[in-house]
Amino acid sequence: MRLEGKVVVAQGGGPTAVINQSLVGAVLESRKFTQVTKVYGAVNGVSGIINEDFLDLTQETTHNLEQVAITPSSALYSTRDKPDEAYCKEIFNVFKAHDVRYFFYIGGNDSADTVRIVNEQAKLADYEFRAIHIPKTIDNDLVENDHTPGYGSAAKFVAQAFMGLNLDLKALPGVHIGVVMGRHAGFLTAAASIAQKYPDDGPHLIYLPERHFSVDKFVADVKRVYDRLGRCVIAVSEGIQDESGHPIVAKLGERERDAHGNLQLSGTGALGDLLTRYIKEKINIQRVRSDTFGYVQRSFMGCVSDVDQHEAREVGEKAAQFAIWHNIDGSITIHRTGNYSVDYQLTDLSKVAAKTKLMPDEFINAEGNNVTEAFKHYLTPLLGSDMPTASMLRAPMAPKILNK
Repeated sequence: MRLEGKVVVAQGGGPTAVINQSLVGAVLESRKFTQVTKVYGAVNGVSGIINEDFLDLTQETTHNLEQVAITPSSALYSTRDKPDEAYCKEIFNVFKAHDVRYFFYIGGNDSADTVRIVNEQAKLADYEFRAIHIPKTIDNDLVENDHTPGYGSAAKFVAQAFMGLNLDLKALPGVHIGVVMGRHAGFLTAAASIAQKYPDDGPHLIYLPERHFSVDKFVADVKRVYDRLGRCVIAVSEGIQDESGHPIVAKLGERERDAHGNLQLSGTGALGDLLTRYIKEKINIQRVRSDTFGYVQRSFMGCVSDVDQHEAREVGEKAAQFAIWHNIDGSITIHRTGNYSVDYQLTDLSKVAAKTKLMPDEFINAEGNNVTEAFKHYLTPLLGSDMPTASMLRAPMAPKILNK
């Protein structure tokens, strides 16, 4: 069946360093097909669709698209809107009015759910339509995927940041806490482990949302490391929870909530400040500092993984091929084959939409305060071909004369 009409591409959720590769992959691949009459880009995600704010990307030069592809963040801008059935019905009405037959939405699990609902609206109206979800999230928490575009580059940033923190604390010892994004899944925080090159390297402790966080155990862990090394580097996920499942940051009182009703975890140093205070009060270590990475992890230009770029490009291209060439719907999923290669498959939207993948048990150590070698083996290929490492002086000490 040859389905003629327009293509709409949109981006949703948090930006990443490689999301524009997916955009450009979908646009350029779509422009190859004669049954595609126009390729539109929706400005500000699904809200742009509702408002009919479309860029005609059929008229964008290939050269400029390629320049946009290597630029981080969302070129079409984004939205945090989480459409319900009524919202999706409005989206479908716009598509029908503009003769849109193909919809590609780049985003996380909420975006996959939006694609699913819009697709159902089209089926109810007996409107020939193909919708594809293109994966994206630095959290790496999409089910059915070995990993997701955006994660490798963000992980590369986190790993390099902790390399720097580790070197800093070796020069001027103390305790340093780095708070990393991750509400439910700890994949990004776990990336800090790549900084562990030498036996005494940090991060010495890593805390993830997949394990309950005990303040008393945390303090004991820090004291043990500090007593042994005279310093301690700590990676903490913003989403760490107590045994009741309540975010640790909630101990500071009611916080701001986002459009989805989620407690605000990013964009504030509250958790780092709280943990810093615990250490100072309970262990009496005075040189204790914390940093909250926040948005800087998502679109940092200097830490883009080439592997991440290539895969982000290909999931965009595969979306166009599955929808236009093969005339089917679904979510593009990435599957690891060999060491290291990937395959792209089309998975039913219901298997991906509104679900969250967590760190598997084999990636987390028995004490729940670090990761295993299995995780490092999993992550390393995703960081790209030019991942730097830190080195230390190894010359012997000269003999003392006055202080023998």
